[in-house]
Amino acid sequence: MRADLHLHSTASDGSLSPSAVAWAARAGGLDLVAICDHDTVAGVIDAAAALPAGLRLINGIEISSAIAGRELHLLGYGVDCAHPGLLAYTERAAGARADRMREMIARLVERKVSVSYQDVIAAAEVPPQCLGRPHLARALMNRGHVRSIGEAFDRFIGNDSPAYVPADLLPPVAAIDLIHEVGGVAVWAHPRLEVFDREVRRLRERGLDGVECYRPRTTPTEIHYYETAAHDLGMVRTGGSDWHGSWHGPLGEFAIGEFELAPFLSLVS
Repeated sequence: MRADLHLHSTASDGSLSPSAVAWAARAGGLDLVAICDHDTVAGVIDAAAALPAGLRLINGIEISSAIAGRELHLLGYGVDCAHPGLLAYTERAAGARADRMREMIARLVERKVSVSYQDVIAAAEVPPQCLGRPHLARALMNRGHVRSIGEAFDRFIGNDSPAYVPADLLPPVAAIDLIHEVGGVAVWAHPRLEVFDREVRRLRERGLDGVECYRPRTTPTEIHYYETAAHDLGMVRTGGSDWHGSWHGPLGEFAIGEFELAPFLSLVS
């Protein structure tokens, strides 16, 4: 089995439609995937309606949170996509994400980087409620401020950059509670070591189920650290590429196997 449990579609800030993500994943040799769009399950619903033979899809969502101004995202796996509580959250989140985009644009304009909200919508070709940082990066490219999406993140909108605004929609404990309320398993997405060390025991006590240990750019030392923490605290391990588009490489290039995922799969199957 080859699995990638962290993919994005145009339902949030990915480059392919949900159905295209599913077909590209199968073409890339993947057997199991989870579409985890930011604060929405619309991509899961669309992908499930056009799922290619031989590919299993786990319902997923990536819920935005932050601690002390640093983002902390929670992946919800096996969630009930029709649950009224989840749908109410995604509706609120759409407005909050639009407000975040306007704030990032305002910070850029303050720094004499001319870009507008309409520029971002035009570059994204998706509804305003789906806007994310990759769409702003494309708008910055179109306006000639940068030459690549990577440069936009490095200079302007990356986590430590001047126009960055964290996506902070729920406190982490509330995000964990929401995931459990809608039948899901709560996993810490792409943890940062300094925040992980400080918060993981508290969040485990409040119901955190797992840690995303395996990622393409995570070092072997970091993987071992996260694996050990997950084992010691009785949490499951997951992994995914956090794939948004071709700039992350071919879909299917990264994969994890059943050995790493067996305890997690026992919770969502």
